[in-house]
Amino acid sequence: MSNANNANTNNQDNGYNDPAHWKLGLFYFNKNDKRIFPPRKFSGFGWTINFANPLSILAFLGIFVIIFLITKFRK
Repeated sequence: MSNANNANTNNQDNGYNDPAHWKLGLFYFNKNDKRIFPPRKFSGFGWTINFANPLSILAFLGIFVIIFLITKFRK
C-alpha cells in the first residue's frame, strides 16, 4: 500500500471526509482526530490546522507570532 493510500485510509477512519468536520468548507474541526496538521481537503495543496486540537491552535499562534515579529523588526 502506498503512502497516498495510507493517508486516504486514515482520513476515512477518523471522519476526515465528513462534511460536518469542515466549517465553511475550509476550517477543519474534529475532536476525534489527534493530528495537529492534517492534509488539506483538496489533496496536493499542503496541510491545514485541526482547530479542535489545542496543540494546533498553539502551533498556529506560534507561527503567526513569528511572522509578525519578523515583519515588525525587519524595518
